[in-house]
Amino acid sequence: MAANPAANKKEAASRLDRPVATDPAGRATELRQQLNRASHEYYVLDDPVLSDREYDLMFRELQGLEEADPSLRTADSPTVRVGAAPQSQLEKHAHIAPMLSLANAFDDDELRAWEERLVRAAGDDIATSGYTVELKIDGTAVSLTYEDGLFVTGATRGNGSIGEIVTENLRTLRDVPLRLLGDAPQGRIEIRGEVYLPFDRFEKMNEARVQAGEPVFANPRNAAAGSLRQLDPAVTANRPLRFFGYSAAAANPALLPFKTQWELLERLVGWGVPVAPHRARCERLEEVFDWAHRIEHTIRGELNFAIDGGVVKVDGLFLQDELGVIGGREPRWAIARKFAADIAETRLIDIRVNVGRTGALNPYAMLQPVEIGGVIVKLATLHNEDLVRTKDLRVGDVVQVKRAGEVIPQIIASVPEKSEPRGEPWQMPRQCPSCGTAVERDEEEVAIYCPNVACPGRQLEGLVHFASRGAMDIRGLSYSRIAQLIDAGLIHDAADLFTLEKRRLLELEGYAEKGASALVAAIDASKSQPLSRLLGALGIRHVGSTAAQLLARHFGNLDALAAASVDDITSVRGMGRVIAEGVVSYFTNDTARGLMEKLRAAGVNLTEPRQVAAGGALAGKTVVITGTLPSLTRTGATELVEQAGGRVTNSVSKSTTFLVAGEDAGSKLEKAKSAGVEIIDEAGLLQRIGSFPSEAE
Repeated sequence: MAANPAANKKEAASRLDRPVATDPAGRATELRQQLNRASHEYYVLDDPVLSDREYDLMFRELQGLEEADPSLRTADSPTVRVGAAPQSQLEKHAHIAPMLSLANAFDDDELRAWEERLVRAAGDDIATSGYTVELKIDGTAVSLTYEDGLFVTGATRGNGSIGEIVTENLRTLRDVPLRLLGDAPQGRIEIRGEVYLPFDRFEKMNEARVQAGEPVFANPRNAAAGSLRQLDPAVTANRPLRFFGYSAAAANPALLPFKTQWELLERLVGWGVPVAPHRARCERLEEVFDWAHRIEHTIRGELNFAIDGGVVKVDGLFLQDELGVIGGREPRWAIARKFAADIAETRLIDIRVNVGRTGALNPYAMLQPVEIGGVIVKLATLHNEDLVRTKDLRVGDVVQVKRAGEVIPQIIASVPEKSEPRGEPWQMPRQCPSCGTAVERDEEEVAIYCPNVACPGRQLEGLVHFASRGAMDIRGLSYSRIAQLIDAGLIHDAADLFTLEKRRLLELEGYAEKGASALVAAIDASKSQPLSRLLGALGIRHVGSTAAQLLARHFGNLDALAAASVDDITSVRGMGRVIAEGVVSYFTNDTARGLMEKLRAAGVNLTEPRQVAAGGALAGKTVVITGTLPSLTRTGATELVEQAGGRVTNSVSKSTTFLVAGEDAGSKLEKAKSAGVEIIDEAGLLQRIGSFPSEAE
């Protein structure tokens, strides 16, 4: 039954001592503003002004007005939180800037070692910058895109660069602002944060599921992630999800003119974005130690939501920009301070070994099932032979198990007094458990490898990765299907997938006409994936999805990358020597070169589409940026160059067109002078791009 707008308006107005608009459009605008303000006061400020009844009456009045005239319903109306029509699938979203992961520090010594690395990289500025510390919410990361202050797109983190669009689902969260408050930027920005489920809401939700005969969720994190990715927003609307913001990104750096992380968090609050409590500004690392100890041992047990540690960030944003990113994955300027995890004792039933896609032999533990932090644990990682030997783990031992970072189970130690009599010391197999080849040890690493590139175990894991959704995304090519194809002798490497014929598939058990046709079509469709997907799929050591994107974007095609030297690769922003050596080692291998030719012959795309501004002012130019610029961050300057068609490298070379120098430019400036490279400042860069008037104008 439709609400009665007039009756609701009269009763709501009696509780608000203010004039009421008489026309429907004006009244709808008033109600939207008052309801959105009330949500901000309730969910962000924790200081509600309206009673629940007042809010409900105003909400029903607005619903009635919008039902009578649908044109009054706007994108920032609180009524859109009820849930839109279901979707058939989740579409993709490219983040403005990568959503990075964090390295971990498990104690004060590891934090101090991190600071020492920062000082070596950026000097004494680290000491004067200080740190911002925040709770690390144990939920699922999302990005919220706002255009001129209006929420337009919400997406999951995905692989860091590409996420899945869940806009309508995120609209149902009452603490996600549909329109930013105050001095919100007039342009396109992304606000990053974490969606989570409070403990009390989680328990009530599971109780309701038990009563309804539905399976319960294992933990709040899984419940939040599953709720967010529902195809039907109405399902998400019925899940009590919450949101905390922690950062922002923009293609135009002028939209976010903050100098510190602390200032950014304060501005988020001013825009109506909820930010996690117990954040602090620390002048010295010792203050960070004290904060982490207090959170872990006092505050953590009082929280109504799960955390898996704290996050320590260099406060100065200019320093964050200077410190950059490691391997395209982890910021140097931030680290997760992990807290002690839940620990339980159980029995080590067996130690087994699997062969990874790079040939590494990975031992893992089979455990007597035990509950840790609300999750049943049956397996634990053992990493490598040296760890098993150091901890003297033996089959039959009673062991202490923790969820490291509260996620991945690990064995801390054996409990000797509970393990008598003990079994024999464990030995890593000297032959590959998959193919029987004698294993080898990499001199520079602790891992033991199967050197046989034709090893079925390596092939299987490598092909599973190659076909996975984050790589070539070949739908229908499951683990068991790949194993079946290998056993039948139909495939030996990734290139063989592209020569599969439907008639051969129909000869195998489990394939019918429709399924065989669908798989062949999916394989054929994957040929057009960009080079970045192919690079990530090949299993090159140390090259993940982010590094693959950076390499593909820089070199443009597989031949150019295969011919690149270590120095060529380290000149790419975000590429370190370890990644560069891994890439060069891969492409100097005859097997890899043979695979590349087979992929080419099969018609697989070996290029990356270039996103160069048509007629860009810097098209074909190579630029190096060094020092602190007056107004642009390093990232902002880089994006401006790339948007103008140029490319930015980390080192000066004969291909450098010009160097942009700011304060404290250092050795790159001297090298540019010696090499005769043109040197300009920020104003000169903006003039060349066309974003700044020249003196002649």
